[in-house]
Amino acid sequence: MKHSYETIELAFEFVSSASQFENEAILSLDTGETYFVSGMFDSDELPDDIETSDRYVRLPHKNDLDLGKALVRRFVARHMPDAFDEVESFFRRRGAYARFKDLLDHRGMLDEWHAYENAQTKASLRQWCADNNIELAD
Repeated sequence: MKHSYETIELAFEFVSSASQFENEAILSLDTGETYFVSGMFDSDELPDDIETSDRYVRLPHKNDLDLGKALVRRFVARHMPDAFDEVESFFRRRGAYARFKDLLDHRGMLDEWHAYENAQTKASLRQWCADNNIELAD
């Protein structure tokens, strides 16, 4: 069965919208249905065989694909190496992403960051699908 990239991307965003292991999205390889599980919200009713069947796959969190701090570090190293130490210091305390985005805004690089983040996310998620034998329709 071919799966919609958009559906997989939305499920990935759900998983990545919270701390790692807080939200889960599980894809049925046979039906394409996605089941959402959250510690904060009502969860979908899960099929009885979801834990024993190999016909379901859990979508990754952005950190599983190095799309969290690692992505920021790659962007900074490539596009603003003079700020590498400053950005590293952001991640030693809370609010790192807000400070990083403030720096990007100050330098006029916020759009460039978003384009980079989107391209890297799409490439990594498509590669994850290929690695997990998930055929995409689009």
